[in-house]
Order: sequence, then C-alpha cells, then structure tokens
Amino acid sequence: MSRTSYHRLIMDVVSFIVVLLNLIAIHVYFRQDANQAFIGNARSLKFGVSAAIDTIRANESLRETEALISNGNRFKLCFYSPSNSSRRYLGIMYNVPVMTVVWVANRNKPLSDLSGTFQISSDGNLVILDGRKEIMWSTNISSSVTNSSAVLLDTGNLVLQDNSNGAYVWESFQHASDSWLEKMKIVTDLITDEKNMLTSWTSPDDPAPGSFTVTLEPLDVPQSFVRKNGSPYWRTGPWNGQKYTGVPSMSSQYRYGVKVFSDTPGTLYQTLILSNSSVLLYVLLNSSGSLEQKVWSDDNKRWDVTWSSTSNECDMYGKCGPFGSCDAQDRPICSCLRGFEPRSKDEWDAGNWTSGCSRKTRLQCEQNNFVGKQDEFLKVEGMKLPDHFIFSGLSEEECRDVCLINCSCIAYAYPPGIGCLQWTQNLTDTQKLAYGGDGLHIRLTHSEIAEKKQYHKAIIVTAVVLGFILVTICVYFLLKYLCYRGYSEESTLKHDEHGVKLEELSTFRFMILSNATENFNRAKKLGQGGFGLVYKGRLPNGVEIAVKRLARSSNQGVEEFMNEVEVISRLQHRNLVRLLGCCVESEEKMLVYEYMPNGSLDAYLFGSHMHKLLSWKTRKVIIEGICRGLLYLHRDSRLKIIHRDLKASNILLDEAFIPKISDFGMARIFGGKDDQANTTRVVGTFGYMPPEYALRGIFSEKSDVYSFGVLLLEIVSGKRNSSFDDQQLSLTAYTWKLWNEGKIVNLMDVDIFDSGTEDDIVRYANVGLLCVQETAADRPNMSTVLSMLSSEILELPRPKQPAFHGMHGSQSTGSSTKCSVNNVSISIVEGR
Repeated sequence: MSRTSYHRLIMDVVSFIVVLLNLIAIHVYFRQDANQAFIGNARSLKFGVSAAIDTIRANESLRETEALISNGNRFKLCFYSPSNSSRRYLGIMYNVPVMTVVWVANRNKPLSDLSGTFQISSDGNLVILDGRKEIMWSTNISSSVTNSSAVLLDTGNLVLQDNSNGAYVWESFQHASDSWLEKMKIVTDLITDEKNMLTSWTSPDDPAPGSFTVTLEPLDVPQSFVRKNGSPYWRTGPWNGQKYTGVPSMSSQYRYGVKVFSDTPGTLYQTLILSNSSVLLYVLLNSSGSLEQKVWSDDNKRWDVTWSSTSNECDMYGKCGPFGSCDAQDRPICSCLRGFEPRSKDEWDAGNWTSGCSRKTRLQCEQNNFVGKQDEFLKVEGMKLPDHFIFSGLSEEECRDVCLINCSCIAYAYPPGIGCLQWTQNLTDTQKLAYGGDGLHIRLTHSEIAEKKQYHKAIIVTAVVLGFILVTICVYFLLKYLCYRGYSEESTLKHDEHGVKLEELSTFRFMILSNATENFNRAKKLGQGGFGLVYKGRLPNGVEIAVKRLARSSNQGVEEFMNEVEVISRLQHRNLVRLLGCCVESEEKMLVYEYMPNGSLDAYLFGSHMHKLLSWKTRKVIIEGICRGLLYLHRDSRLKIIHRDLKASNILLDEAFIPKISDFGMARIFGGKDDQANTTRVVGTFGYMPPEYALRGIFSEKSDVYSFGVLLLEIVSGKRNSSFDDQQLSLTAYTWKLWNEGKIVNLMDVDIFDSGTEDDIVRYANVGLLCVQETAADRPNMSTVLSMLSSEILELPRPKQPAFHGMHGSQSTGSSTKCSVNNVSISIVEGR
C-alpha cells in the first residue's frame, strides 16, 4: 500500500470516529432533553470550559446543546421544547429540577428543528437564527452598539450591555413574558404610551401570547388589572400606599408583597418585594388568567402555590353586575346593594347575575320641584370598593358635602391612605370581604334611610324587651345559684382557688374569648402546649391575640397555669412574650397573650424549607434577643426567675423576627440571695436539661445557661438536638467533635453558609460549648455570654467537654432513669 493510500485510510477512520461520536452525542442529548435533565447541568461546549458561563460576546454564539448559567447558579438560558411539543424556543428558567420557564424570546416564531443559534449580530442586536441563518427573533434596538455583550444576571434578567460604558441597551425585564420576578417592573408610561406588562401563554404547552394580560392603571389612585382580550377579568382595588385594598391577604408587613411608585410624571411602576432573596419566589399569570404566587420547596422539590388571585367566585370582575355585591361566605353569593333590586328577577333566581341590579326608588334630587328631605348616605362596611372611581383631594367632610350637592354622585368613600373617592357611574365589581375592606357610602332617598332606621329601631326595641326578660330570668337563677354555692363571681375573679391573686392582671370574660376564637374553632388552632391548646383570636377592637386554654376535663397543668400567671404578669421586656390577661370562670382557665405572626422558632429551624428565611444576620438577632431576655430574668428584673423549659418551640417570633421567650409554666422564682434550689419533681424537656438537674434535681440560673447553649447550637446548625443522629452522637457531642478536629465551620446550616461568617460561627459555637459544659460552675452567666456574643470579650476561653458527651438521645450512663424526647411545651418527669 502506498504512503498516500495509507494516509487516506487513516483520515477516513478518523472521520468515521468523529461522525460516530457526534451521533452518540446527539443520542444522549435527545435522551436528556426528553427528561429535561440536561439543562440543570448544562455547560458551554463552544467555550471549552467546565465552569458555568453567563456571558455571550460579539464573536460567540449559543447553540442547541449549550446553556448560559447565571453567576449565582439561580437561572439558566437555553433552547428547550415544551411538553408534548417538538417546537424549539429560547427561554430563561429557574435552575431547579422542575423545568420552570419564566421568559421566552421567540414566543411567536418557534424553531422547527435543532439548528437554532443565539448570538449578537453585526448591528449589535441579540438574534435567534434558524438553520438557514434567517432571523427568527431580534431585540430590534435602533442604535448600533459595536462593542457589546449579553449577560444572564442572577435576578433572571438577560441584559445586552455596552462594554464601553457598562450601560444596558436592552433587557428582558423590560419585555416581560408571563412571569413576574423580583426587581422586574410592571410599567405604564402615559407620556410615551408604552407598557411593560405580563402576557399569559396560550396554553401550558404553548408560550405564544395568550388572552390575558396584567397591567397597571396609572390613575391618581393606581389599580392593577388582569384583562382578558382587553376587558377587565380581575382587579386589585385601589392602592393606599402600602397595599391594594381589594386584596385582603396583602400587607406591607408580609414577607412578600408589592410596591407601587412613580419617579417621573406620567410614569407608574409596580415591583415585587422579597424580604429574603434566598427564597425562590415568583408570580405567574397562567393561561387561565389567574395570578399565582409560587415558592420553591427544597423538601418536596416542587413549586407551592401560596396565593392565587381567583381563590373564589367573587374574585371574578363584576360577578354580580352593576350595583350587585358579592360575598363568598353567603349563599347565594350575589345580592343587591341596599336600595336596589334585581334588574331581572328570573335571571337572578336562576343564578345569572350579570345584569345586576337597579334602583328601587328615584333619588329625590332627580325629581323636579321635589319638596321634602334631601337624599342621604348609607355606609356599608368591609367592602372592596367598586371600579370607576374619581379621586379628589378633599377632606372627608368636604367629600360628603360635594357628593351630596352633585346629583350624579351616587356614592363616596374615604379610605385611609387614599382620601376622597366618588362614583358617578354604575357601582361595578363590589365585594364583601371576609376581613379588612373599606366603608362605602351609598346615596339613597331619605325615605329608604328612614325605613332602615325604623327597621333597626324595631329590632333594637324587640331585642331590648326580650333581653330584659332573659336577663331577669338569668338573674333570678344566678342569685339562687350564688346563694347555694356561697361565693360571688367577683371573688372567683379576684382570688383563684389556688391562692394566686389576680387583682393586678386584666381579666377577660369567657364569651369574649369564645367569640374572638370563633368558639375555639379548630381552624384557629396555633399549637398545643403541655396543658392544652393554643388558639388565634381577634378582640372586638381588632387586636390579634393568642389564647392558651387549659383542658377542662384534666387536672394536669393547673399548677403550671397559676405559676405562669404569677410569674409573667410581673415581667415586662421586649424579648419576653407579653401576657395581656387571663380568664378564670368556673372550670375555665385561659391565658391571653399578644399574637406572634411568625409563630415559633422550631417551625423555621427544623424540617421545613422556611429555615432559609432565617439568614445568619437574622439568627444572630434571635440568639442575642434570647440572651437578653434570659439576662433580664436572671439579673435585671425585680425577681430572679429560672425558666427551666427553654427550647426552640418556646421561642416565638414577631413580624420582624424579634424573639420572645414564652411558656413560664415551669418557671421558678428565687427569693432573697438564693442561687440554687433542689426539687424532687424534674420538669422540662430532655436534650435541654443539664446533668445536675436531670440526675439530682438541682437547678439554678446555670440550668437556663445550659438550655441556652443547646438552643444556640440548634440555631447555628439548623438541626434538632434530640433527633440528631451522626454516628450515635448528640448535637452537643457532634459539635465537640468538630471543635477538636478544627472543623467547627461545618456546623453551620449549609443553606445559609457564607465564607464571610466563619469568624462568627467559630465565636458562637465556642460560646455554645462553654454554656453546655458538664459542671455548672464552669458555665458563664448570661451577662458574660452576652459580652462574648457581642465581642466585648475578645479572647474566649477554651470549652471543656460538654455534658452527656458521646451519649445518644436521653440515656445516661450510670442512671436508671428512662425517658423519651417530648417536644410539647411542657414535659414532666417524676424523679425516682
């Protein structure tokens, strides 16, 4: 064989191998694309590097098998096909196991094969080219930029920037798809008549623009609309500076919300706010026209819908027609406003309410030469205000007077934060809200108002007469009962049968608390303590409360109940839960606390994706707040109090995640100069008990220091001490092991770990180990602990071996006591 033939044979073999490898690559690609798995691990093949790349430059392109990954690994940009479709689109999506597309470039022009490329064209535009190099999509910027690059930011925003000055000449956030991300602005500009709005997909598998849009109406008082083919489909109600008044679940104090603002005349912006950017959250306008707030759950590997704009029938725009009011709690859901009746009774009775209602009686101002009393206004409370209002900067009194003298003004309102709103058209999309809402003043004739007043008067008179008869009967039997029992209700409220005086503590009537909790509805249950259930309630003045109710059928917990009344009623500190009062009526015993909207600390730390809401900064605030609360109990209050049951479930969090120590049923007051005491009744929760207390019943302020040390290590690690399982070590022993190996930074909760916090982790772990030392005398007091945490003491002593080192659970060598872990708020162990 000649040398030339030999070389040709070698080249043919090489070419065959290259073709074979390409076929294998395409086969693997199709398998991965079918499972949507290749996207999560996509790397740029063209650039020949192993690290994720977030930028395309002028001489580079993105092909079908390649992806851009944002710098923080949160988003990716790549070609993809929707389910049940072979069409190819370029999309931005979350970098999670479930394909979640939040922006699509070529919505109207999908590719038909795998030949697409994404690049910067010669005129500086971003373009998508098909296999024939025809432009399927372009950014269409008019000004040419010669030196530019495209970057996928970790916010999910794809930007085209001028490399000469770093300015953005185009960004995907200004051309929204169907998803609303943090820092993305929904915009309406009256000057340029331009809008940035959400547009739904045609169907879940077709990203082409659908029928629904989300727009911001830049009136003097903004509203946000979902529109279907241009017509209103859902409405937020007016913005009052903090929230949309027609969305009762919205509040400026919620962890997630919106902000509406204007920085230039004629332009209005609406942006999404996240208090914790580590949480994956976005708002989707789905193909059915519903806005959905979705939060990623790491535990379940799925998106949880935490809010929907169409949770009930009344959320649909104009459900009950003009002058109709919708109430999802009522049946039927539609009724006419006072002074109005169904326009078509047959349609109304058949459940077709679209024709709405009409006025029963002509307004007096509409009647020529009418002599008599003028029209008046009837106030209806708790309403989602109707659409088509007119804003004017009048005072509340002026608002009423101006509306009264204008016969075309049929209603007015004066909601807080907004001011005077008036209506001259039909009252459309009016809704009775389950909570919240505003007062709507509806114009009626004097006779209708008088008729209503007479009706109410008759009801009041009848109620008074029946009430008088009922009270007389009740008083008669009550007097007989009191004479028989030999004591009065006043003595019951002033002195409990256990000897605790209640004069200095506010007392609540049982019926007040029963009404506040909707008769102790199970839906109002917040949790369960050692002696009964805890319910959420709302007092008549609107104050939210937590009600702790002792089980009537049980004698357990009575001593703890009275102990908590005696202890906490004398304490006032920002890191202690505030006791508002109690109820002691007959067999009922209840404690009333301030309501903590964020619940207990253990709900965030253990077994929930919510632990990501606790950043290291927040955890430091919680740790130092608990420390200050204990310092107050031990040293700064007029009483010296040992809590004896400090644990994560007994730490409550307010709306700003400020910690409040709760559950003082096990607490003990020290008198005089006493430093420690002994008990034959060991109470508390194993895993948080120091050895001298669990084994010998000796407790002191160092008992709380030990519990605080365990709690500190739980907050740092995000792991529960009692359920920790690493080679049969407890959390304290595991921490000791890491300390001795010089790997203490591994203790940190991995989901919030940041290399910049390493010094903090070492310091806090050191303090935690000092607090759980076996000998009580070796543990620092809370004053010293606070100085250590705040770095007032720079050089920390080396900790000694912690108590229960090397033991698992709650079993102790040399002790015959057996017990189990109990995570309710009170657990009691009788000593042998």
